[in-house]
Amino acid sequence: MKKIIILINALFCLAPLFAQDDVYPAKESKGLIFITNATIHVGNGQVISNGTVKINNGKIEQVGAGIAATGDNAKVVDAKGKHVYPGLILSNSDLGLREIASGVRASNDFQEIGDFNPNIRSIVAYNSDSRIIGTLRTNGILLVNVAPQGGLITGTSSVVQLDAWNWEDAAYKMENAMHFNMPTLITRQSRFAAFLGLGQPSGDPVRQALDRIESVKSFFREAKSYLAESTHDEVNLQYESVKGLFAKTQKLFVHCDLVKQMLIAVDFAKEFGFDVVIVGGSESWQIADLLKQSNIAVILSQEHSLPTTEDDDVDQPYKTPAALQKAGVLFALNDDDQNTRSRNLAFNAGTAAAYGLTKEEALTAITLNAAKILGIADKTGSLEAGKDANIVISEGDILDMKTSIITNAFIQGREINLTDKHKQLYDRYQHKYGIGK
Repeated sequence: MKKIIILINALFCLAPLFAQDDVYPAKESKGLIFITNATIHVGNGQVISNGTVKINNGKIEQVGAGIAATGDNAKVVDAKGKHVYPGLILSNSDLGLREIASGVRASNDFQEIGDFNPNIRSIVAYNSDSRIIGTLRTNGILLVNVAPQGGLITGTSSVVQLDAWNWEDAAYKMENAMHFNMPTLITRQSRFAAFLGLGQPSGDPVRQALDRIESVKSFFREAKSYLAESTHDEVNLQYESVKGLFAKTQKLFVHCDLVKQMLIAVDFAKEFGFDVVIVGGSESWQIADLLKQSNIAVILSQEHSLPTTEDDDVDQPYKTPAALQKAGVLFALNDDDQNTRSRNLAFNAGTAAAYGLTKEEALTAITLNAAKILGIADKTGSLEAGKDANIVISEGDILDMKTSIITNAFIQGREINLTDKHKQLYDRYQHKYGIGK
């Protein structure tokens, strides 16, 4: 009984960690909305000066210059001097699954025990009341691909929109990808282990890694044979869970960074016919031509980081996007920094624009390219007729930390509340000390 009381008290203490206070999801968008007098960044490389976006019942109906803002009870948003962008897309994240990175286990639900968990669905664990959500929306991020972690085959990710009462409301595209954590294939001791004077692990790490990779291949071979049968005496949930990979309704997201690992990912694509996406890909610039030839996309996990090896240029992470762009590889930029909790996605793209990409190419890497990789480009990723009105309005360049101030955001035409915990604390202490307004 004492343990139960302690657990209940702990849950009450944790409740404020998840609350969104007085921020509520917006109601369904109905009628006409015009965003006028804006510099419109379509997301496909096109820029329209003094343009208008016409939204009808949550869908983009027209984009261009010279569109008259007319209609009964139409809402007009004057964006004169401002910039309009597609909502930014975070391609891989544990948002809603991990609230506090360390110290509070009860706030985390991002992994399961065991190596093979293809039947795990991250969407059902997604917490739509996470306080982190508000801070992402304030920085223009409106859609996130939420993925599980841990083990070899971790389960399926789903794309969520960030203005919802629960996971059912949030779901934008369900089970779009299966995730595979590729074992490392090098024996190099980490800098941290070397600093502590720790010895090398026992046995042959490379052989062990290859054995684990072979076990994944064996799993997929068995699943393929199982799925080829029309009837089964018993249902195998794990094999059933990877049906989408063979039917090409899902992609296989392979988490790896090194060339050796990516070559094995290419082999997976060839042997099983999977649509493979590399997540991480810090060394992808070395085999960019092969990735293009193999039609494999890349999600660069963290641009603001050290190079993979000590022999690489110190600014190699900044230059990698331009190398992939030049080779014609479909790629997206991501931000998996657990300190900033992905808020710097747009500024990662800004760094890429300073190291070889144009501003519009960098924007495409966090909008339309990300939508293509996640399988949602038919609905979002650019400001084009027929797509959902997922739109961000900024006072300045959204890729520039100095001028990016998000004033309005729309998800499926619904103008969302841009209040977040950071703003609330800022106002609270301004009030306390009698400064500001």
